[in-house]
Amino acid sequence: MSHAAASTDTFDLDLDGDTLREECGVFGIFGHPDASAIVALGLHALQHRGQEAAGIVSFDGSVFHSERRPGLVGDSFSDGDTIARLKGRAAIGHVRYSTTGGTILRNVQPLFAELASGGLAVAHNGNLTNALSIRRDLVRDGAITQSTSDTEVILHLAARSRKPRIIERFIDALQAIQGAYAIVALTNKKLIGARDPLGIRPLVLGELDGRYMLASETCALDIIGARFVRDIENGEIVVISEEGIESIRFADAVPMRPCIFEYIYFARPDSVVNGKSVYAVRKAIGRELAREASVAADIVVPVPDSGVPAALGFSQETGIPFEMGIIRNHYVGRTFIQPTQSVRELGVRMKHSANRAAIEGKSIVLVDDSLVRGTTSVKIVRMMREAGAAEVHFRIASPPITYPDFYGIDTPEREKLLAATHDLEAMRKYIGADSLAFLSIPGLYRAMGEEARNAACPQYTDHCFTGDYPTGLTDLSIAGPKRFAMLAEAD
Repeated sequence: MSHAAASTDTFDLDLDGDTLREECGVFGIFGHPDASAIVALGLHALQHRGQEAAGIVSFDGSVFHSERRPGLVGDSFSDGDTIARLKGRAAIGHVRYSTTGGTILRNVQPLFAELASGGLAVAHNGNLTNALSIRRDLVRDGAITQSTSDTEVILHLAARSRKPRIIERFIDALQAIQGAYAIVALTNKKLIGARDPLGIRPLVLGELDGRYMLASETCALDIIGARFVRDIENGEIVVISEEGIESIRFADAVPMRPCIFEYIYFARPDSVVNGKSVYAVRKAIGRELAREASVAADIVVPVPDSGVPAALGFSQETGIPFEMGIIRNHYVGRTFIQPTQSVRELGVRMKHSANRAAIEGKSIVLVDDSLVRGTTSVKIVRMMREAGAAEVHFRIASPPITYPDFYGIDTPEREKLLAATHDLEAMRKYIGADSLAFLSIPGLYRAMGEEARNAACPQYTDHCFTGDYPTGLTDLSIAGPKRFAMLAEAD
């Protein structure tokens, strides 16, 4: 199936418009006198995982305090007054990206509820694939919900548990849910962390000044000078209290299957995820891509920022010089208001612009991390040609995305994924490149340090490429693909 090349009308060169998006990041610390300030710093390091809202809940020994705001962490939690209101030596925080519509304050996490056994605040990264069916049953039984977030389901399940201890109630809740999640929770005596039975979403344990913390990525530990202790295991709960750390298994031990997109795109390059340097993996991906799909060219140009490590690997493997042919302006806000069409036409290149001096007259290899709808790739290729590139060869540092995600990544329905509806030549014509190639699935696994993908028991969650979903998708059968994708907005 082929489509004609896109028109040459004026276009917006915001390269953030057609990318996969992670939905959130979590951070928590227990027993530190500057708990809320440390959480705010940790969330700042995790800002790439969600830019639409942030929240912190703290506990001062008698009262829980909550501040939840739309926008960036620095816009809401940089002033001393806000941090001063978040009293206490224990706190958890969350950064959020909502996948549809605007951010609703009632959905901003952490969520808090008073249970019979005391207060419980919860923040969650991922998506529960049976939250809709659980919510439906809860509402039928008389529950009153305050948000559309699937995280609220965890609070309801814990509240309805008949177990006497809060940790037992929390385990009951976890054993009722399915999907991908990394959770931090705060009670009046404990900081709790949990990772889903397959370890799809990341969660790490750190230590600072003898006090322990939990974070989505190691980069959040680095920003505060904390020591990385270990990854939380799949199917594990860690309970941090004044008595120390307790580890509890709430699910049977099975081989871990972390999300492979953490390495391709989501995690910060300076993070270490499940023992692997994200930066090193991305360079290895670029080298594998070069071995599979090299081309005669003058320069290698990354699509910033996520394409940079793979482009470096591609350049080093081929010997083709690396050049910053696209310059990103990091100081442009997400919602710059352009009141008239003429102003919009002047401002379409605010975030990204071509470095004409580097690319004019050159045959270039563009390296990007992924291709979703393809609309951004059309704009990038056009931008390169308008800046004088003689040839534009597009290389994608991941396999074709042919299936949607239901585990906390914002992907469109399958019919809107370019690789699901076009063959390679049709995609090349659509984006207007002289050539197009993707990394193969075997090449991706080689870059991950594996000899091959284990079809019987895959080492990673890679369903976007293979259609191999590792958990049940209960709500998909209830709501259908489009509605289910909208419900994934929550976390």
